Order: sequence, then structure tokens, then C-alpha cells
Amino acid sequence: MTNQLHYKNHVGSVFFSENDGVFHGKVIGISDSIYFEGDSVKALTEDFQNAIDEYLEFCIQAGKKPGESNFSVKVSPSVYDEAKQYAARKGLSINDFVEDAIKSRIQAS
Repeated sequence: MTNQLHYKNHVGSVFFSENDGVFHGKVIGISDSIYFEGDSVKALTEDFQNAIDEYLEFCIQAGKKPGESNFSVKVSPSVYDEAKQYAARKGLSINDFVEDAIKSRIQAS
């Protein structure tokens, strides 16, 4: 069983509220907040797909790239200083360094 819906390269997390008898969810992996709900799997899926379609249309009209997300990480000051110095020595921004480090770790697994 999965607790996610997928549509047009977007993912929605799905939860069930026993008190309300309603499924609800949130699109994950983007900085915007998009919610959806339904009292059945069919209604939930339809509302999710409609929410994605409306979001994509909004992005077109606003000239915004869909799916952009923000990501922040808290590390100790000493780790941050070491990372910043390493990135500078390599001619990278701290963001590029962190992205490269994450990609390397993912590819190694």
C-alpha cells in the first residue's frame, strides 16, 4: 500500500482522518502549499489531479517554473565553516557544493 498519489511528475502525500471520514493530502516537493481532499479514493484522486492542473496553469500565467522547491539544512557552525572554505577552494558556491555532495551520496548508494 502506498500513501502517495502521482500525477504529471508531482507527488501528493495522503492521510485519512478517521474523525472526519475524509482523505486529505498535500503536494510535496515544492515550495507552494497545495492541498486536496476527498471522501473516497476516486474523489481524492480527482481533487489531486485538479489541484495539479490548476497549479500548472497558475505557473504558466505567473511565469513561474513549476515544482521549484526550497531546501535548507542546519549544521553546526564548524561544519558550515569547513564546507564554505572547501567550496571556496573549489570555486563553488556553498549551494553547488551541497548539491554535489548530495548527488554523490545518492549515486554511491
